[in-house]
Amino acid sequence: MEIRRDVFQAIADPTRRSILVLLAAGAMGAGAIANQFISSRQTISKHIQILTECGLLRQEHKGREIYYHINSKNMKQIADFIEPFRQLWEARFDKMDSILDNLKNTK
Repeated sequence: MEIRRDVFQAIADPTRRSILVLLAAGAMGAGAIANQFISSRQTISKHIQILTECGLLRQEHKGREIYYHINSKNMKQIADFIEPFRQLWEARFDKMDSILDNLKNTK
């Protein structure tokens, strides 16, 4: 039986979030990713494995090298979850801006 990791468990770790930010600029091999961190290559490899298992990263084999890319389909799952909260806070900030503008105009 294959264990599928949850995307929200995966992004709970700051190192894994940093890996995603790094790969947002473009595909990289595991060695190039590991070179960006103080942690050991084994530790970074484990983080990459977790991100791949939950489907946030996909692998592309080029010769002997494996390049990792962000899987935008599964990143959308995170964006879809966050969107209602973003809208809520945006509406609250808009309301606060309106109140502040009214206060400024009454002086």
